[in-house]
Amino acid sequence: MSALVEARGLVKEYGAGSRVVDDVSFTIGRGETLGLVGESGSGKSTVARMLLRLTEPTAGEVRYCGEDLLAARARELRALRRRMQIVFQDPFAALNPRMRVKEVLAEPFAIHGERCPAERLSAMLGEVGLDGSALERYPHEFSGGQRQRINIARALALRPEFVVLDEPVSALDVSVGAQVVNLLRELQQRYGLTYLFISHSMPLVRYLCDRVAVMRKGRLVELGECEQVCCEPREAYTRELIGATPEVRV
Repeated sequence: MSALVEARGLVKEYGAGSRVVDDVSFTIGRGETLGLVGESGSGKSTVARMLLRLTEPTAGEVRYCGEDLLAARARELRALRRRMQIVFQDPFAALNPRMRVKEVLAEPFAIHGERCPAERLSAMLGEVGLDGSALERYPHEFSGGQRQRINIARALALRPEFVVLDEPVSALDVSVGAQVVNLLRELQQRYGLTYLFISHSMPLVRYLCDRVAVMRKGRLVELGECEQVCCEPREAYTRELIGATPEVRV
């Protein structure tokens, strides 16, 4: 499996001596789902933002399809951003309450100077299990699960290769979250997507991911195949994470 994303020695510091990510390295293969797990404050989201260059690393290297992402200039980075997207944790905060759904979905095209026909917008909603009539409605008219589906549709609008899923179901109740996870799995199979799935839930990671990376206090403490890590973890911290989260039915 060829590497789509490579992180090498990533470091992020905020002020003197405040290192929130410390020498993190891993690869994500094309078509793979890598789970990134750890307790709150372990540095998971900071790593993800550095992979997308939404946050600049203090040190280290990020490669995308072999290209040095950190060396990319504005035009190159703009082209690369079509191929990388993120779905945020909070489906409420991620949507502009003053924009209709059709405007939300058309926004990625507008950013890149393109127009999107109405039939394409309807098709985007259909891909995530929503009716085209939702285009004229505002975010407050939807449930949390429906809003996250809209966020997923927006993230996939430009047909990216790589999607960061930053705890995409942690703000949803269990049954709705399970439906969204199954949708993400279906979309990955349909479009050959590569995922970084950030979570604190080992059962969800075990269900969705091929491999798992475990972070603690900014450092990567365990990395391996999902079944191996979940069934025979090497680190006591990994065992604590497994024991702290109940099984999830999906």
